[in-house]
Amino acid sequence: MITQIIIDIIQYLFFIYSISAILSYLVLATISAIETIEYKHKNSFVNYKEIMSSTISPSISIIAPAYNESLNIVENVRSLLSNHYVNYDVIIINDGSKDDSLEKLINVYNLVPVDYLMNEQIVTQPLRKGIYKSTNPAFEKLIVVDKENGGKSDALNMGLNISNSKYVACIDVDCLLLEDSLQKMIKPFLEITDKKVIAAGGVIRISNSCIVKDGKLHDVNFPKKLIEQGQILEYIRAFLLGRMAWSRLNGLLVISGAFGLFDKKIAIQVGGYDKNTVGEDMELVVRMRGYMEEQNKKYKVAYIPDPLCWTEAPDNYKIFISQRNRWTRGTIETLKKHRKIGFNPKYKTLGVLSYPYWFFFERMAPVVEFVGIIYFAILVISNKIRWDYAFAFIVLAYLFTVFFSLIALITEELTYHQYKKKGTGFRLLLIAFLEPLVNHPFILYAAIRGNIDYYFNKKKKWGEMTRKGMTKA
Repeated sequence: MITQIIIDIIQYLFFIYSISAILSYLVLATISAIETIEYKHKNSFVNYKEIMSSTISPSISIIAPAYNESLNIVENVRSLLSNHYVNYDVIIINDGSKDDSLEKLINVYNLVPVDYLMNEQIVTQPLRKGIYKSTNPAFEKLIVVDKENGGKSDALNMGLNISNSKYVACIDVDCLLLEDSLQKMIKPFLEITDKKVIAAGGVIRISNSCIVKDGKLHDVNFPKKLIEQGQILEYIRAFLLGRMAWSRLNGLLVISGAFGLFDKKIAIQVGGYDKNTVGEDMELVVRMRGYMEEQNKKYKVAYIPDPLCWTEAPDNYKIFISQRNRWTRGTIETLKKHRKIGFNPKYKTLGVLSYPYWFFFERMAPVVEFVGIIYFAILVISNKIRWDYAFAFIVLAYLFTVFFSLIALITEELTYHQYKKKGTGFRLLLIAFLEPLVNHPFILYAAIRGNIDYYFNKKKKWGEMTRKGMTKA
């Protein structure tokens, strides 16, 4: 009798958690749709040429850390230098690379060492060979810094010290920015409201199999591997149906480290990037938000639904698992470090809505799922399973995942429609049905490994992403 009561309680808890997760996803999807429609309507009246050409547009520094990026470094820097914006510069931080990244930059961009006044407001690893600028006027916006290796956060902090701009766009050097990305990203900062915009993010798309020519995206192709296709769907779902909603609610906790724009003054005031976490992008956003709440200042973290940045995603499961392991550890570290924010009315939306959601449905979701699998196995072994209930639950969970993916694909088709080639739409629909079976088990495994590594492995690895290089025309 007692055993059955315990089983019933556990089942009710799983049921309540599942229903709560489903309802939250549906609410977020609805809010995202409203926000995206309003964004598209408002932007139809925006003249981006004025932002592009105006000499009084705010200054922006693009900061791109680079470590052993020889394969793509020249092409990627060319992409960063081809942005249609007047008042910006590009700061490449060569973070102690062991390959010939620096030599390639020196040769292609005619770089020479220069004396450069640096305001060291954040302590970083020292310079190695120094700071370089080009003798070619065509590359006058380019600054290359060669420093001792200190990791991505340390490199970004060096960029904050070097930059003389009002805003900083922190980006992975392997990413490909579209020419109008800075114009669109700066727009929320220029809007007249009672809230100060402290950061903004944009949609990240996957560049695998796409054609790049002269640092520009020349042709969008759909990759052939299931692991890459699954990530495309996952990114569409996360960015269009998740982060847009949190932007409207002003509860966004993370801006992708691949591309984000920040108010440099506030980023420095809070101490820059944390060098003791593998989730430096999320941690900085949470710390900046906490700072603004404690200062009792009105603020906003904005999000742009336009596809602004394309990045290379893992094309094998070893690197994929390593990446998701790191994402899990970064989330755990950030939520633990800022636990005083959680469920605290003092921090308003951040404390009573954003933090609880990330804790229950991002941080705890893989743990609950894993425990559920173990519980299911125990019931099967002990012959206490109700197969009709179990089968119905599994089918409903699968169908909801597919349904949510289909909503994301419909949103993509009605808005930005990046995959235009014949047959791609059908393949995306097929992936919506396959992704829960093909990619999700590896995501769950990586998340559980991330939890184990965080709590039991003393050596915390950042995890390497081996690049194969973007396809060149």
